[in-house]
Order: sequence, then C-alpha cells, then structure tokens
Amino acid sequence: MTQISATLVKQLREKTGAGMMDCKQALVECDADMDKAVDFLRKKGLATAQKRAGRAMTEGTVQSYIHMGGKLGVMVEVNCETDFVAKNEDFLAFAKNIAMHIAATNPLGIRAEDVSEDIVNREKEIYQAQALEMGKPENVVPKIVEGKMNKFFKDNCLLNQPYVRDPELSVEDLLNELIAKIGENISIRRFVRFQTGESQE
Repeated sequence: MTQISATLVKQLREKTGAGMMDCKQALVECDADMDKAVDFLRKKGLATAQKRAGRAMTEGTVQSYIHMGGKLGVMVEVNCETDFVAKNEDFLAFAKNIAMHIAATNPLGIRAEDVSEDIVNREKEIYQAQALEMGKPENVVPKIVEGKMNKFFKDNCLLNQPYVRDPELSVEDLLNELIAKIGENISIRRFVRFQTGESQE
C-alpha cells in the first residue's frame, strides 16, 4: 500500500475542503496522485449530492452582494435542511460567494429549464440561420444548433457556469463539494440581480 504523508493529506484538504479521512482515503485509492484524488473527491461529492437530493430543505439564508459603489446588487436564497447548517460558516461563505458570482456573470437562470422559452427559441433561430449562412448541409444543422445551445446554457445558467473564483470548477461542482463536506442537501433556490439603469424584462 502507498504510504501517504500528512503533508500530502493537508495539501489535498486545502485544495478541496474535504475532511482529513476523506482526503487520506482518496490519496490511497489514487496511489498518491493529487489530480486523480481531487477528481475522486469531486465524484464522491456528486454521489453524496444525488443520494440527498430528495430531502426537504426548509432552512437556509438570504445573502446579498453590492458592487460598483451601489450600482449593482444581488440577493440570493440558498436552502439547507437544518438551522444548524444555516448558521455554518462554510454554508454562509458559499451563499455570499454565489451572490458575488451572480453579480459578475449575470446568469439568465439557475438551470436550463429556468431560461424562458422565448429566449431559447430566439437563440436556436439565430444559430440555425448562422449555420445555413455558412453553407452547412441541412442535415447537420440540428447537431450544430444543439452544440451551440449546450454552450449557451453553460455560459448563461448559474449551475453550469465556471465558478468565477476557480474556473476549473462549475458552480454545481462547488455546490456538490459543499454537500459532501456538510452532509446535508443544499440548493440555490432563487436570486435577483439589480443594476441601475437596466430595464427589467
């Protein structure tokens, strides 16, 4: 069995925020390969998140972020299962960071199904017209449109977006890591973003 040094465990913990025992197990499973251990913990976070997905979330927090000298503001509601977690520092820091992320990226919704049908249809029409304009054969146009729509959702839906403070992670990766660390179901329920002079659709 590979000997895992305490320094390596500490490095992985700092990188992922996972517990000491989880970090040690990940390094053992991955023969002390740091990158593989990070992926191992990320997958574990996803598995934990899926296991907890059906549980009721009646607690949580509303956090805000004000930017540009009061010209841009965001409020976000993040839910969890217990009052104990609602007061947890990591949970509160996550909610604050998500408010800041929303201020920076201006997502259209939390997930793809939150984006209005009008916007989705308009984007599809644009991508279809572009593909035909470029002389692409009609039979490959739907595939091109699908690829472009996937990118559109990645850029514009909060959970799919690369997290502004660590673009290697998506916001969903970050959420799953928090669920794995805290051991409770957590979800970003809703947000609102205001910018002075911006028309509200």
